[in-house]
Amino acid sequence: MSGSIPIVEQFLSYLIDERHFSPYTSRCYGLDLRQFADFLAAEYRIEFDLQRERMVLEKRDATALNTICGRMLAANVDAVRGFLAHLSVQNYSAATTARKIATLRSFHKWMEKRGHTSSNPMTLIRTPKQARRLPKAITVDQVEKLLAAPSESDLLGARDRAILETLYSTGIRVSEVVAINRGDMDIQGCVLKVKGKGRRERAVPIGTHALAAVARYLVRAEAEKVPMDAGCPLFVNKLGSRLSSRSVRRKVSKYLKIAGLDPDISPHTIRHSFATHLLDNGADLRAVQELLGHQSLSSTQVYTHLTTARMREAYDRAHPRAEAS
Repeated sequence: MSGSIPIVEQFLSYLIDERHFSPYTSRCYGLDLRQFADFLAAEYRIEFDLQRERMVLEKRDATALNTICGRMLAANVDAVRGFLAHLSVQNYSAATTARKIATLRSFHKWMEKRGHTSSNPMTLIRTPKQARRLPKAITVDQVEKLLAAPSESDLLGARDRAILETLYSTGIRVSEVVAINRGDMDIQGCVLKVKGKGRRERAVPIGTHALAAVARYLVRAEAEKVPMDAGCPLFVNKLGSRLSSRSVRRKVSKYLKIAGLDPDISPHTIRHSFATHLLDNGADLRAVQELLGHQSLSSTQVYTHLTTARMREAYDRAHPRAEAS
């Protein structure tokens, strides 16, 4: 099947414009729907008349659109279950399958609300249970080694040190660190304005070590005449453009190698470590929730399992009657 499906394009625009999904998440949803459409075309002989659909969309013929969409993607429950069985045969993980189900659930709900279909097969589909994986965290000593890895002898090294310090000091996501503008960093007030998921903004404190690293980077940026007005990106590449999330991940991998640390550590591991180290030192769970930008406390509570496990290990090692002899 070639070409794009306009009804899917409308849905993806809705995700970005009204649900405030990131372009990356929207793109993933689009790939999931494309895979589902390909499956229907191959297994159920459901054909896609893209030219006809475009004509319907242009004329805004709701009745015809309902018929076409119902034939195309608002499949019956047996078709959805067939798709899930196909994913199982292809050895997709439970997490990936759950996301694809979430995509179909959201899409069919959107179709139903707009009158494009009169049935929603997803009401009969259950999301498979997933084993809850504990987030990975590294020790404070490992963090220190990573932060010390960049050489600050030039602009890019100073930038990389400032990025790593900011990630650990604030616990923000990679997407959030690359979105920082110069005006978002209040060095005097020790506060950073963060643009999070769903375009939600929050203010997070930033520590003196990170602020000092940012200040050193700004001195070099000013010396090399890098634009640093309030609306300019704080962290830029060698061409003066905003860094991408992928670039930051590559930088982290580079400094992990230099520091001799586990190459599987990721920028998100730094975020996990930030939360775990705060809780290890007595921080309030709701305060950590606010710092991380979690909407639900349950998302933050997973870190308590890490701290509880560490307390148990310390207890078993230290208490004379912790274990039976």
